[in-house]
Amino acid sequence: MQVLVRDNNIDQALRVLKKKMQREGILRELKAHSAYEKPSEKRKREAADAVRRARKLARKKAQREGLLPMPKAKERPARPRPAAMPVTSSEA
Repeated sequence: MQVLVRDNNIDQALRVLKKKMQREGILRELKAHSAYEKPSEKRKREAADAVRRARKLARKKAQREGLLPMPKAKERPARPRPAAMPVTSSEA
């Protein structure tokens, strides 16, 4: 996994790295491997995960069919664009 650091902004790079790791499930996997998990606990967790996935799939299907309202779109603030480089007379 690779994250670019722009303008020596380490804080932003760390935020991006943490978000990527969370999306990939690396943090969850590290937590799972930090201690032994009994087989009975593993079965319980996997069953709960299956129920969660099935409910999410059913909810999304109901939203597509119009039975449930679609989630509200998140408004993202406009990102400032970098200023254009001024054109000097020698370049034109």
